[in-house]
Amino acid sequence: MTRLTLRIDFGGERQLGPGKIKLLELIDACGSISAAGREMGMSYRRAWLLVDDLNHCFREPLVAAQVGGVRGGGASLTGFGHAVVEHYRAIERAATSAGATHVGALTASLAEPR
Repeated sequence: MTRLTLRIDFGGERQLGPGKIKLLELIDACGSISAAGREMGMSYRRAWLLVDDLNHCFREPLVAAQVGGVRGGGASLTGFGHAVVEHYRAIERAATSAGATHVGALTASLAEPR
């Protein structure tokens, strides 16, 4: 299946792409960074580093983490985090729609798989 993927390079080491967006969506669904990381097949450390990077990339944090304890820890998207995910998904939908004819032409031009 052909699909268009989108990565936004803000300059320097700041990027936003499908992996980070999926991580944010899974944090929202799972309620924790570690569970979201497991769903994506990555270590807690890797997931935490990506979240830390995202939180420092923007003017406001995207993820709020609660420290563990008797009830355990957790994480959730901030309102701003939800907005960033929605903006990314809107750009993705627009790009997919705008490029559909061209992606279709490229797909039709592919050789048969070996």
